[in-house]
Amino acid sequence: MDNPILVEVSRGRLVESRHRGSVAVVDAEGSTVLTLGDVERRVFPRSAVKALQALPLVENGIADKYGLTDEEIALACASHSGEPDHVRVAASMLAKAGQNESCLECGAHWPLGDAATRALAASGGQPTQLHNNCSGKHAGFICLACGLGDDPKGYVKSQHPVQQAVRHALEDLTGASHTEDVSGIDGCSIPTYAIPLPALAFGFAKFGSGVGISPGCKAASERIRTAVARHPFMVAGTGRFDTKLMDILGERAFVKTGAEGVYCAAFPELGYGIALKADDGAGRAAEAMMAALILRFLRLDDNERAMIDAMAQPILKNWNGIEVGRIRATQELMV
Repeated sequence: MDNPILVEVSRGRLVESRHRGSVAVVDAEGSTVLTLGDVERRVFPRSAVKALQALPLVENGIADKYGLTDEEIALACASHSGEPDHVRVAASMLAKAGQNESCLECGAHWPLGDAATRALAASGGQPTQLHNNCSGKHAGFICLACGLGDDPKGYVKSQHPVQQAVRHALEDLTGASHTEDVSGIDGCSIPTYAIPLPALAFGFAKFGSGVGISPGCKAASERIRTAVARHPFMVAGTGRFDTKLMDILGERAFVKTGAEGVYCAAFPELGYGIALKADDGAGRAAEAMMAALILRFLRLDDNERAMIDAMAQPILKNWNGIEVGRIRATQELMV
């Protein structure tokens, strides 16, 4: 059975494209709030779980050992745009552990932000590992390795103590097995594990509410959510969906994009966790789906609702600035 159509893209008065997907919303007790589509099929959450991957860094006291700031903790959860402040903060994290960018094993790419790319190219510069959108997460891994007394070299390998700690944290929160038969290699070279959407949503419900986790994990979750709410720019960047949403909602929602149309969120005031996947991997569809779910579940004032509704139904314009269509979540998602 095909998954339901959850997002439509119009041009003029006609629907030009349709995106199918699946959604799981789970509360902190593990009860189902909403499911749409085939939610039991495992998906790779990729970067959507960076906040959960940062838990060992905070819970083990390494963030305190190195005096990591809220900015730096937020960057450890980021898929950032490679803007100058992102690069600066990643370098600062490494320096606090007595390391530098040569330790990063994430690879280099041009900044995700267009303005940052143009500025770097205009200066005659070349991208480094610090510009990689995952450099904050990797800097956090290096801090964790050094803080535990482990050699950071090879920290991206599944057998390294850092990745073992991360895998255990993910298994504890989601309850899903993270075994080799459901593993792959992420774009930044660390292991990634395919998880059913309800298990992924359950993990974020616990991350957001603190229910069903140890006191240490609860405190670490709260610290990470607070850091991100104070510095949402660090998690994404200028004009990015995650940054814009958390600028509006603060600690009321933690949202994080993955890749290939995956999105996760925690709504702490409701104790809900959300995991969704656009079948075709389209980020535009996943963003509209997440914004629609925020409109559906969170209590919003008129100004908040208007801003988030514009993110759930963005207007499409051509190169001359003429409105040509709209992306919109379908009624099945909005009800």
